[in-house]
Amino acid sequence: MSTQQFSTAALHAGHDVTKNGGTRAVPIYQTTSYVFNNAEHAANLFGLAEPGYIYTRLNNPTNDVLEQRLAALEGGIGAVVTASGTSALTTALLVLLKAGDHIVSSNSLYGGTYNLFNVTLPRLGITTTFVDPSDPANFTKAAQENTRLFFAESLGNPKLDILDLKGISAEAQAFKVPFIVDNTVPTPYLLNPIAHGADIVIHSLTKYITGNGTSLGGAIIDAGKFDWSSGKFPEFTEPSAGYHGLVYHEALGPAAFIAKARIEGLRDFGAALSPFNAFQTIQGLETLQVRIEKHSSNALALAQWLENHEDVAWVNYPGLASSKYNALAKEYLPKGQSGLITFGHKGGYEAAKKIADQTKLFSLLANIGDTKSLIIHPASTTHQQLNNEQQEATGVFKDLVRLSVGIEDIEDLKADLQAVFANIKSPVTV
Repeated sequence: MSTQQFSTAALHAGHDVTKNGGTRAVPIYQTTSYVFNNAEHAANLFGLAEPGYIYTRLNNPTNDVLEQRLAALEGGIGAVVTASGTSALTTALLVLLKAGDHIVSSNSLYGGTYNLFNVTLPRLGITTTFVDPSDPANFTKAAQENTRLFFAESLGNPKLDILDLKGISAEAQAFKVPFIVDNTVPTPYLLNPIAHGADIVIHSLTKYITGNGTSLGGAIIDAGKFDWSSGKFPEFTEPSAGYHGLVYHEALGPAAFIAKARIEGLRDFGAALSPFNAFQTIQGLETLQVRIEKHSSNALALAQWLENHEDVAWVNYPGLASSKYNALAKEYLPKGQSGLITFGHKGGYEAAKKIADQTKLFSLLANIGDTKSLIIHPASTTHQQLNNEQQEATGVFKDLVRLSVGIEDIEDLKADLQAVFANIKSPVTV
């Protein structure tokens, strides 16, 4: 972690105000490419003999500030930003994996991630075994000789299960594979997976970090502590044909992975973040602490209100004393449990769809983490491509409504839901 406190680092890390004309705000370097000093300078940059800017697909001064800031906040040694959260995950995986490799993953995943693992990656010869993450030992039990990483979401979306990250990390270390954690929902303010043993952290910057629903973005953050010379990753210990025989582990040491993610991942897959979107994300990141505290306090208050509402069948929020994840919440998320709530109405599936249709403040759309409150019915939208068994494994039930609680006044949010509940007749209890 940065030696500065979180709110200070979120405002200042990575930006040297003595450069670039003394700009207080981070400038937008809206350029595709950069002029070399001379032919030797160009050759050195392409040969990785000295640092610098070549082409914005690889790096950019605006993006560089964002990368340094995210690494500081997550406690990593470096970061690479990408065009979306999905591209961050896909780039990280394809930098590490090849045909014939295997992943062990938590089964409580965002629907797009589940689809990537279950449908798309197998077409490339990369397979996944999904496990119940509540017992860390399940990861090792499902591991095979060709397993190359363990994966989980720190707070499952939409299952909202909090995982024993330290326990899963210990299993990964014993099996000598990296533990990759998607930390999108808690954000680095509420939780630092690296502090609990994660090797690589993924973010969809689109969500809470940007926070205003305007810009897509993703990030890969490297803890810099995994031993890539374990024998399971020859791509790091054998000469790279793509860089004149460079041996990543020998040349770059702890930074081997994050360097490979940039100079091969961004070079070959091209999922670069635009400088303008990087600038937008920086604006959001500066106020992350203030916003995520409000998201969390609003969500807890709304969850408590829903839990006591006569029309509500069940509520899932890890901050509730009644939640089976509450003990883990106190251990891993003591500063707040973020802004997602799921609940079911006594009217079941049809009532769930009506609730999503009829709210006024809660906007019906496929996103989370906006300052404005959002709502969706995952079974008929984000997770509809999964069969019933797969939906239930990821925590999606037919009656489940997901709320992304914004920073509006809590009484207005209650009133919005109450107005909808009043229009829905609950089943008669016999």
